[in-house]
Amino acid sequence: MAKHLLSLEAPDTLNTCILRIIDTSVYNEDVPIECPKIWITPPGYWQMYTAEVEPGFTANFTACDLGWQIDNCDTKLYDIPDGIYVIRYAVSPHDLVYVEYNHLRITKALNLYNKILCCLDLAGCEPDQTTKAKLRELQLYFTMIKGAKAQVEYCDHPEKGMTIYKYAYSMLKKLSCGCGCGEC
Repeated sequence: MAKHLLSLEAPDTLNTCILRIIDTSVYNEDVPIECPKIWITPPGYWQMYTAEVEPGFTANFTACDLGWQIDNCDTKLYDIPDGIYVIRYAVSPHDLVYVEYNHLRITKALNLYNKILCCLDLAGCEPDQTTKAKLRELQLYFTMIKGAKAQVEYCDHPEKGMTIYKYAYSMLKKLSCGCGCGEC
């Protein structure tokens, strides 16, 4: 039976104001594509954002799009929080032709990670022992963030993933304070 192979990607970005979603589906040219829609459920919410989209879309969703921000959408966008977003994409019939993903947004953690790297004052030579220790610690927490993402997106353990994420992020914040680049 000919059918569409629906697929989405939500790449990690450093832009705190957008959630980027890309349609990576393979559409069967012999089957009509009718009423493509996306549903996004943000972390901690039961209400979904729903939008009609075009096949092959690349979309940047903002706090205004998701209904969190209603004022000044044309001048200043609010940050979109890290956490688990449930993203569903379907074409008609929506109850039969769909994909659904848990996406762990880690933008805040990635930005903090980069900020710490800037604060470490690395040079083009072997770092001293103190800096090496901070780099090892930083790598550990970065790996834990990636592990949290894997638990949510691939292992189907969202609660475990969020527990790991929260711990690793708190440790990144502590490390940023120790490096002198955090808000302590």
